[in-house]
Order: sequence, then C-alpha cells, then structure tokens
Amino acid sequence: MSGTFQPAYQPAYVGVGSIIIDDIVYPDGQTSMGVLGGGISHAAAGMLIWDQCPGIMACAGRDLPAKALARLERDFDIQGLIQLDQSQARAWQLFEWDGKRTEIFRVDDVEPFIHAPQPDQVPDSYRGARGVYLLRGARSLPAWRALYPAATLLWEPFQQYMVPANAVEFRAALQQVDIVSPNLLEARQVYNLDNPTALVNAMLDDGAQIVALRMGEAGSLVACQANRRTGRRIIAVPAVPVPEIVDQTGAGNTYCGAFLVGWLETGDLVTAAVYGAVAASFALEVTGVADPPANLAEVREERCQWLRARMAGRMNRSY
Repeated sequence: MSGTFQPAYQPAYVGVGSIIIDDIVYPDGQTSMGVLGGGISHAAAGMLIWDQCPGIMACAGRDLPAKALARLERDFDIQGLIQLDQSQARAWQLFEWDGKRTEIFRVDDVEPFIHAPQPDQVPDSYRGARGVYLLRGARSLPAWRALYPAATLLWEPFQQYMVPANAVEFRAALQQVDIVSPNLLEARQVYNLDNPTALVNAMLDDGAQIVALRMGEAGSLVACQANRRTGRRIIAVPAVPVPEIVDQTGAGNTYCGAFLVGWLETGDLVTAAVYGAVAASFALEVTGVADPPANLAEVREERCQWLRARMAGRMNRSY
C-alpha cells in the first residue's frame, strides 16, 4: 500500500571489511584490471553461495565504478555502505607461482577503507545479526564483541596485521571471537612454526574456540576445543578441484563467509568446512567476486558429495 512504512531489511549475517578495486597481475604476466574486490565483497559472496543475503559494512569512494556498485546492490544488502568523499581504494594484486600475494595500494589514503567502519556506525537494522564476519586487526575486536554479545564472530585478520610484531596481541585476541581463520602463510608469521597441525594446536592452546586454517590448494584444517567425548580433533578438508583456476584473489575470504554460514546453520564443524571449501571453488572459477551460476544448487551439491566422499575414508586424528 502506498505510504505504508516498510521496515529496513534485517540480515541474519553481516560482514565488516574493505571494498577494494583490484588490478590483478598473475604469475604469467597476464592482468585483470578494475575488478571488484576487497575481503568483504568476497566473504559476502561466500554467504550468497549458501543462500544468504548478507549486509555489508564498508566504505566506498566517490569514484567506485558503477559496475562494482551494481554488483553489490544486486546480491547484497548495502544499508551499511558508507560513502566517502575521496578516491576509492584501489590496489595492485601481484601473485607469485607459490600462491603468495603482494598488495600494493594505488591511492594515497586507504586508512578509512582498512579501519572503518567502526561499531558506532553500524545501522540499527544490522545489530540483530546472528553471524558477523570481521576483516580487522585485533584492537577493534572488544568493541565489536560489545556490539554483538550474542552473535557468532568470525575473525579473519587482515594480511598486513599478521606480522611477528603483532604476535602477542594476536594470541591474546583469540578469546574475543568465536572463530578465527588466518591463512597458512600468515599464521606462520605470527607463531614462527611451519607445521600446520602445530599452528592449529597453538591457536587452540591460546584460547581460540574454533580454528579454520586455510592452506590454498592443500585445503584447510579445522578444529575446535576438546570435549570429554571426542577430545581435540583436527580435521583435514581438501580443496575442491575445478576445471580451470581463473583467479585466486578472494578465495580465502569466500571460504570464511561460507564457513560462518555453515557453522551457524548446521552446528557441525565438518559441514561448515565443506561449505567453505565449496564456496571457495566457485571463487576460483571467475575473475573477481564469485558469481553463482544458474545451476548453483546442482553444482554445489555435486561438489559437496565429492568432498564428503573424499573425506569418508580418512581417520580424523584426536589430540
């Protein structure tokens, strides 16, 4: 009815992070320019692949490309998008053959895109979210926990934060969140350990409730705190093979968004990791943010079945 008040959409999932326009340089010298990126865009796509329409908390510059904005409006809720009167964050993404990525920003001021928005900028319609993805350093975590005392917080520490100088702070911060998901290279920087299993155990020993250690083409290791029935279990989840890897950018973020949905919707650690791995496979097949195909449900189920069959014969180790 015309004139009837329509309440704002209240998403069950909210993501906090950065929108960045990526200029990607692949190891063979090929490039993809002007691609919608940033951790929040990719993480939100991971949620989208599992039938969610997340809210996005991020900053956008005055020259955010119209095509990028149209994609955000099409698939996500953007009540939390904050318009800035400055140049949009843009960066070179330089990939090496071993999967290492170097990010070089192409604008002078990226601070608002990295550190904003803050909790006091969250719209009221987002404050009842059940699951929150945070791409942040550790110092803001207490404020986010205070804003979302009952929600499940998944923390993906941003790449620049994961250096040896922040090791003590990172380890202390693990008790502020419910799920932590660094990648292997980042975790090695903080703990000065090479073995992936040792890294997962170290994070659990430091108080992490759930750990999802992302290892690229080697898949992921997931674990939670021990209980009397099962002890501590570390579960290896393979990466899902795809016919052709087009772009690795954002696959880890996509995994994190999907993992959060899987955990909250099922309460099962293995299923959450399967959600993450399957979503990441869709990200690998396209340039930029994963775009679910028309036959999403069918392909998604095929990949879930492949993963579960691959894992069925493995014995989960207890510690």
